[in-house]
Amino acid sequence: MKFQFSEKKVKLPGNVHAYAEKKVMKLARYFEEDATALIVFSVEKNRNNVELTVHGAGTWFRAHESTSDMFASIDAAVGTIEGQIRKNKTRLARRLRQDAFVRTAEETSFVAEEKEDDLSIVRVKKFNFRPMSREEAVLQMNLLEHNFFAFRDEDNHGAFAVVYRRNDGGFGLIEDAE
Repeated sequence: MKFQFSEKKVKLPGNVHAYAEKKVMKLARYFEEDATALIVFSVEKNRNNVELTVHGAGTWFRAHESTSDMFASIDAAVGTIEGQIRKNKTRLARRLRQDAFVRTAEETSFVAEEKEDDLSIVRVKKFNFRPMSREEAVLQMNLLEHNFFAFRDEDNHGAFAVVYRRNDGGFGLIEDAE
């Protein structure tokens, strides 16, 4: 697993990075060797925030945790992602490593506000949209903890589509009209 660290409004000693790397490596058993982990550390109002994003096997996992201790935030973020994987293990089984859910001997348990008149784009992201089913898109949206997810709908010949979370708790789909 490859690691990237980022620090916002905080300068951390190397032992925090080493601790995070050690804890996140527990997730490596679910992924092939080419997986990447981005760990963003920040401090706001005496809260230690950790945002952990893991990308492997064409799937993104994201967790954001905030506690009074940076080490506890790291532990919580890793636990959140492991929980997401375990909760969705049947759906993810074909993408994750074959022996990902085999128990090991040592395992015992388990935005800033925007101004109303400011319409400027403050961040641009580029993605390769791969074809997937609508169910897979909803799963990805849930794993990323986002309210929407853009994808190419394989049920509609690869047309661009967006799934989103509705206020009533259901999901919606926006399709290309062509």
